Amino acid sequence: MAFIVWRLTQNMLKQMRAAGFDIDVGPQYFAFMREVLVFQCQLVDRMAYARMAPEERGRFTSAMVHRVADVLQDSVDDLLGAPGAGEQGHGAQFIDLVNTLADHYADFSYGPDGPDFAFVRYFGSRVEALMPERDRRWVTDQVMAIEAPQAHAVLERALRDVLSTDARPARVRREGALGGD
Repeated sequence: MAFIVWRLTQNMLKQMRAAGFDIDVGPQYFAFMREVLVFQCQLVDRMAYARMAPEERGRFTSAMVHRVADVLQDSVDDLLGAPGAGEQGHGAQFIDLVNTLADHYADFSYGPDGPDFAFVRYFGSRVEALMPERDRRWVTDQVMAIEAPQAHAVLERALRDVLSTDARPARVRREGALGGD
């Protein structure tokens, strides 16, 4: 799920840029990614709540968040450089943000149809604060109407597939594929 959350976040970033929002590579880029990653981790945790025992859910969510933090740290370190000596690493900063915002997101509901209006609105307000002035007027609408519902739908399907115990159909081997004839 961590991989799916990461890829979905990258996709949301691309869609936001394609929609004309300025998200520059650098600190703003990673601030945006952190907010999206936290939101999606919260969605997955809520979905896991309905499907797992409390202890299992805790282990699952913790492992996912830690793996996302590792990938984020590698990415930030590669582009912006590692924090200085004695400073907290980017992964640890992300985990702190997840823990802080988990308390905020806990105030919002998640039902059979997904996150409630306030849950998604809060996410939109967090993203709005990161944007240049010219984008603030529309970014919350974009996030609430398009980005968050799409992310939720993908994550719902992905978690269902990840947790499924149903046998998967055998993959059809294509002619000329690696190892093939």
